[in-house]
Amino acid sequence: MTAEGTSATPDTAVETQQHVGLKGWLTVLSVTVGIFSMVTAEQLPVGLLTAVSGSLHVTEGTAGLMVTLPGLVAAISAPVIPVAVGRLDRRILLIALMIIMGGSSLLSTLAPNFAVMLLGRVLVGITIGGFWAVAGSLAVRLVPEQYVPRATALIFGGVAAANVFGVPLGTLIGELAGWRTAFAALGTLALIVLVGLVSLLPKLPASEPVRLSKLAEQFRNHAVTAGVIATFLLVTGHFAAYTFVSPVLQSISGVSVGLISSLLLGYGLAGIVTNFVAGSSSGRNVRGTVLTISLALATVLALFPLLGGTVASGIVLLIMWGLAFGGVSVSLQTWMIKAAPHETEAASALWVAMFNLSISLGALFGGVVVDTTSLSNVLWLGAVLVVLTTLTVWSTRNSGMDRPAQAR
Repeated sequence: MTAEGTSATPDTAVETQQHVGLKGWLTVLSVTVGIFSMVTAEQLPVGLLTAVSGSLHVTEGTAGLMVTLPGLVAAISAPVIPVAVGRLDRRILLIALMIIMGGSSLLSTLAPNFAVMLLGRVLVGITIGGFWAVAGSLAVRLVPEQYVPRATALIFGGVAAANVFGVPLGTLIGELAGWRTAFAALGTLALIVLVGLVSLLPKLPASEPVRLSKLAEQFRNHAVTAGVIATFLLVTGHFAAYTFVSPVLQSISGVSVGLISSLLLGYGLAGIVTNFVAGSSSGRNVRGTVLTISLALATVLALFPLLGGTVASGIVLLIMWGLAFGGVSVSLQTWMIKAAPHETEAASALWVAMFNLSISLGALFGGVVVDTTSLSNVLWLGAVLVVLTTLTVWSTRNSGMDRPAQAR
């Protein structure tokens, strides 16, 4: 019976279900493009450092703050924003964050000096932390339960797609039309995403506001704590090594500078494939998926200094590296959803904070090792940290994390 007291026919019910399902997937797609735009915004300066530093009269080292600052701000905003907004409808929050994203692009486009540019980069960090913390747990609210792993994989496919297409395309625009045009194009994309979110997002009331005490309570959940620690070890280990992938390929494997961009494109494409494979497998057994990823990534990093001494072997190991790391985001997010099925937003906020902090710490630790020892040692450092991830994952063997979502 409907609310008006009339019966719904089977055909009407099926039609309604199909309509809701289609709109749900379109909404997931809009969130995916939102994640894509934000990750592109975070990493875009990597390809524009020289142009921006010359135009705004700062050194390239100083210009590197355009990459470091958003990661640190995102690590803070991820847990703070859900707490600060309380019971605010998440639809309104996501739309507001996308407006801020557009404003950050406008500031970057028009920046008369480096101080204004950094202000725009701070806004990018705020949007990344807040948007990612909420968007990562949206799949459970937009599609039926059996499709949650697939929807989560699609959302985090935006991360991989940004690495493969977003940053190179933005860099190309910058080379052809100037770095300000690249930031303006990013602002245009933010506007398109904003229209999609306004049109598609349903009301998403917060069932219970996220409080600081709620965040602290997550650490009483062993599976959540293990997920946060695993994220720290795995992401820090990866970025300690990956930050220096270009000199590694050149110095250890003898790859010419002209091939680096093409090889990194292949690395990214491999990661996209694994993202969707891991999205499916983590829905069935997230613990086994994270364990497999950790072992595979640790093996690749450890073998690179030993077997990557030729161009051919270096390329093969790089593609294997991409395949290993490609499933990290979606599998760890799925871990947090399964570890805290009734507190997904709080658990996701902690995870996003640790993920972004680990990116910055990985680059920092890796830089210290490279400056004081060698490129080979930074690969082994990454391997050791990733191996430690397996011990953290193993500690959850009696928590039920290896069972499908329906069983939990």
